Amino acid sequence: MQIHEIRDLTNQQLEEELEGSYKELMNLRFRAATNQLTDTNEPKKVRKTIARLKTVIRERQGMES
Repeated sequence: MQIHEIRDLTNQQLEEELEGSYKELMNLRFRAATNQLTDTNEPKKVRKTIARLKTVIRERQGMES
């Protein structure tokens, strides 16, 4: 997910997407531990998406105060 797509989401959608990304990352970690992960770059991509989501959430909190 790119940053311009994330910025178009509402606050509620951001929270849902963040929760889903954390679940996906946990699933990827389990698959990596059992050698079932085909794309080894996938956890890195999910971590970057989580960072983007957190950045936008933090920016919006700063704008509200």
